[in-house]
Amino acid sequence: MGKKKDKRFEVVLNESTKALTSTMILRDKQTGVHYLYVAAGYGGGLTALLDKNGNPVSDDEHVLKSI
Repeated sequence: MGKKKDKRFEVVLNESTKALTSTMILRDKQTGVHYLYVAAGYGGGLTALLDKNGNPVSDDEHVLKSI
């Protein structure tokens, strides 16, 4: 077996609201950008979290300027 690869995303928040519904905020370790993931039943969706100006929410603002 090869060397274990580091995971790119980490879970910042994980909430279950009902039996088949969950909400997670994920952080991309490479860019610092936060994403919202919602799963309900057999469906789900993922989107970048945006601030009030429409810019991606990030831990490292200097990283976003270089993208």
